Amino acid sequence: MNGTNVSNTILERLAGELTELTPEARKAATYVLENPRDVGVSTVREIAEAANVKPNTVVRMARQVGFEGYEDFRAPFRDAIRRGAADFPDRARWLQEIRKSGDLGGLYADMVQAALRNIEDTFAGISVDELKTAAEVIWASRNVFTLGVGVNNSNARNFTYLASTGMVQFHAIPRPGSTPIDDLAWADKRDVLIAITCKPYRTEVVEAVQLARAQGMTIVAISDSPASPIIRGADHGFVISCDTPQFFPSSTSTIALLETLLSFVIAVASDEIVDRVETFHKRRHSLGIYREAADD
Repeated sequence: MNGTNVSNTILERLAGELTELTPEARKAATYVLENPRDVGVSTVREIAEAANVKPNTVVRMARQVGFEGYEDFRAPFRDAIRRGAADFPDRARWLQEIRKSGDLGGLYADMVQAALRNIEDTFAGISVDELKTAAEVIWASRNVFTLGVGVNNSNARNFTYLASTGMVQFHAIPRPGSTPIDDLAWADKRDVLIAITCKPYRTEVVEAVQLARAQGMTIVAISDSPASPIIRGADHGFVISCDTPQFFPSSTSTIALLETLLSFVIAVASDEIVDRVETFHKRRHSLGIYREAADD
């Protein structure tokens, strides 16, 4: 899951209990779901302060999902951090050398470390079976609408562009001059919506997901927390890690996940996909889109 290699079971259980918790306990649970790495290194008081609740509220939250108390709840998170650190000693030493380079070396190291960690944390929480199931639904659909606004608009369009080399049913939304809700007006159970948004969650994406669900569409959600409004209730939800020293969420893991998902779609597709891709690229060569190497 986002930020740690701890077993998905704990965080999924906590996400599943959200609606059953008191408002204060829900605040604590949401903080944990969005910041799982903090659990392994923070006391109950520190977590309570960060979540703006009382310490006994955090304890009750832990008990709600089957633990005797906070320390029992925290133990798997601490173990996961230790296991993760042991897996990448060479990388850590390399990053330390970069940090010592001076000038902007510290920022450079922070950015590189964040990118590597985001990829690692994202794919640690996603299984091959989850990707395969989502890919099969996407391939079998009539239309696939990929929705992203802001920085995720370019991510959605890049995914759609790559898919267009072999498939015609992919559409990036919102279209120019349109809105996501208008673009989904005639979609139904034969169609798939891939929705992308990270905290702070974009209203138009959340509303489009709600509309898509009401119209019977299959929803593939990509967000940064199990507590995200588009993840909860999605048919296929993927939690990505997007931490960065910069002021905006990183797109590194979002792009990596979308590229991986598309590779799975091609893998589960019928044999005709190979001919489609080959025809597409032959046409580009014949039209002179690619610059050929000059003869010596």
